[in-house]
Amino acid sequence: MTVWFGNPNAEDTCEETGDGIVLMKDKDGQVIGFERLHYHLRPQEVLEVAVETI
Repeated sequence: MTVWFGNPNAEDTCEETGDGIVLMKDKDGQVIGFERLHYHLRPQEVLEVAVETI
């Protein structure tokens, strides 16, 4: 699962923090997104996500 807080094209570096979490950062070192590796829902779970475009 990948979530962006900023422009994905601004990605400069990635940093793995452990437990399958990767932070994506811009050239100023600000976190603009994260990725959760090996993410999956159990069959009985429902994922509800609110999305806002700006």
